[in-house]
Amino acid sequence: MNSHAWPASAVDATLESIRRQVLRGIALNREPGYHFAGNFLDLSYDHVGTDHTALSVDVAPHCSADDGQLSLSGFAILADLAMAGAVRAGLDPKTRLATVTMNLQFSGQPGTGRLYARGAMHGFIEGAAGKQGTSTVAIRNDAGLVCNGAATFMVLKPPKGVELHPVPHRRRGENPTPEIPGGQLRPDEKKVLAAADVSLQHVRQQGGAFIQHFWGVQAKHVPGGGAQATVKNGPHIGNRVGHVQGGILLGLAAENAVAALNEYWQLTALSSWYISPGEGRALKIRSKVVHHGRLVAVVHTEVTGKGADGKRRKVFELMTTHAYRSE
Repeated sequence: MNSHAWPASAVDATLESIRRQVLRGIALNREPGYHFAGNFLDLSYDHVGTDHTALSVDVAPHCSADDGQLSLSGFAILADLAMAGAVRAGLDPKTRLATVTMNLQFSGQPGTGRLYARGAMHGFIEGAAGKQGTSTVAIRNDAGLVCNGAATFMVLKPPKGVELHPVPHRRRGENPTPEIPGGQLRPDEKKVLAAADVSLQHVRQQGGAFIQHFWGVQAKHVPGGGAQATVKNGPHIGNRVGHVQGGILLGLAAENAVAALNEYWQLTALSSWYISPGEGRALKIRSKVVHHGRLVAVVHTEVTGKGADGKRRKVFELMTTHAYRSE
């Protein structure tokens, strides 16, 4: 959404529609079992079964990047939930899954329009003491294949004192926005809306895409080839147990990796490892270019945060491959 290229009335109308979408996500999130991120994106669970899962999302102003494609965080959430849903389909619907690894390979086809993600379960890792399920995903739109992916998920017990609920499998057109009694928001909901209002104000004044301020990184270049950013934690990026949602974590790191290179490079593949929960007041993201060839570049990214003991620890690690653009 390049707001400077639009009439002021069109910008105001679009920003107001985004704010309504934020409020819709908050209202839907009052049903337990899901998280604000999925509710805000308005993912549609078109099919959930042990044969496969099918999720879809419409790329709209609330979730699209400057180039009109689904933001990297939104894209990673779609892939994450499609693959996790395939694993959870054969388990108790309340089962908590933690992403262990995720790999995505992009075709170069723009992620625009309606994106369809089809996930498939491929069994559990034999010989592992913990139960780890493996699954794959293919993401397409009407123009063709956008991305292939694979992931592993660990079955975990809920945190002490936290009751988990089944993920609500809402379908497009079947989820009208619930009313919030008296319009009264809870403390965490007020934090979500406040973060959204800051992002909306930034777009109104400086342009750009809402989602890249709401769920993105404002990366700074590092001398010698790299980028770094600090991201404030909060309920707008949290999962159902209060940690940073796995797809958003991947998207934040990938955006920082992209910022380590100039605009002539496009992201083509990524491999990620989830090491510890994304918690604490803020996450620090650092990317370093480890290879810069004529046609291919490779970037290494680390995310760190502070645990409950106050000590900084590694949360996430990412390797990305980038191709030099043909035009």
